[in-house]
Amino acid sequence: MTIHPKPTHVAPDIAIYERMESQVRSYARSIPRQFTRAEDVWMYDDKGGRYLDFLSGCSTLNYGHNHPILKQALLDYIAADGITHSLDLHTDAKAAFLEALETLILKPRKLDYRAMFTGPTGTNAVEAALKLARKITGRQHVIAFTNGFHGMTLGALSCTGNAGKRGGAGIPLNHVSHEPFDGYFGPGVDTARMLDQRLSDPSSGLDEPAAILVETVQGEGGLNAASPEWLRSIAEIAKRHGALLIVDDIQAGCGRAGGFFSFEEAGIHPDIVTLAKSLSGMGLPFALTLFRPELDQWSPGEHNGTFRGNNHAFITATAALRHFWSDDTFMADVKRRGDYLATRLDRMARKYDLSTRGRGMMRGLDVKTGDVAERITSAAFERGLIVETSGAHDEIVKVLAPLVIADDLLVQGLDILEDCVRRAVAPSFTVAAD
Repeated sequence: MTIHPKPTHVAPDIAIYERMESQVRSYARSIPRQFTRAEDVWMYDDKGGRYLDFLSGCSTLNYGHNHPILKQALLDYIAADGITHSLDLHTDAKAAFLEALETLILKPRKLDYRAMFTGPTGTNAVEAALKLARKITGRQHVIAFTNGFHGMTLGALSCTGNAGKRGGAGIPLNHVSHEPFDGYFGPGVDTARMLDQRLSDPSSGLDEPAAILVETVQGEGGLNAASPEWLRSIAEIAKRHGALLIVDDIQAGCGRAGGFFSFEEAGIHPDIVTLAKSLSGMGLPFALTLFRPELDQWSPGEHNGTFRGNNHAFITATAALRHFWSDDTFMADVKRRGDYLATRLDRMARKYDLSTRGRGMMRGLDVKTGDVAERITSAAFERGLIVETSGAHDEIVKVLAPLVIADDLLVQGLDILEDCVRRAVAPSFTVAAD
């Protein structure tokens, strides 16, 4: 099955990129097309090709590309000469977003948070969270976890586990320890209990932490999903040892891994939460750090940034909250799709002697090696499906389809993915029966 009507294998003219753009680019290497427009779950290239997007900007486009309601809200705002940039000045766009966040998201979940508008990216939100935790507690040490990813600026990078990413820092990345995530040593080892034991032992060598920073589902680290029980234990450990609990919900939040916040199933109330990616709803840069009111001990201007006031993002974010989150209808639909995705991936795993990872609409297949994963994603791309990898060795084929994807297109995309999996792994074994 081929999704795009005109299969095209003509590489774009990349001379300008080779001449002008840094070699640091990565996605363009595995997705060698020049894209010209995007709509809903589709991306279109300049040769007439059409591609079903199972990458979604690494969960930045949970509502698809150019959702018509969000797009119209932004067009109306621009046509009325609405404020574009405002530092941290008061604007009607910001007020509308804060009211929607409070009434549609926080109050129904019995959460009481102050909102801090940081710089425009997720790593900015993490930096602010770390800085605040250290300011509040007077401690320096932060506990992060194996396979965690939190950003590329130095503070967030210190909390990131990936050696390749860390190596780019050029300086020591200090004041962070990386403790084993849930399941790191297998299902029989309670890593939360191990952490509590280490923190309780004055001779363990583990300094008192300012914060414990955790993803409920590790997006770049391989879709490792923490159990609700483990998350509750981590929350209790943080409280018992005087640390602030920071949940990095940048990739897993906004409905991707269950609930608007990915920690809702666990029933925990983190001290600090970071959001970005799909928060704006349309891919506009927008990051937010939420924290309990009593933690709001910043002095005016103590932490700031030029692009805290992206009013275009406020407009689309507000439209997204009002359209998708005013009741439980959207989340019920996402859960249904997530259950189907889980069923299909579990079936593939049984057939081809693989395993699955993740939760909600943030799931993938562990195909054991990065070489196999690359064969799968490359074959899928040639058939009109954009899907990428994650994990320590890029061994996880990661499905991040838009949350709004039509059922028939989700089926088609997974059919293509399964056929590519079969072709990539078939030489090494006999397919098991369903």
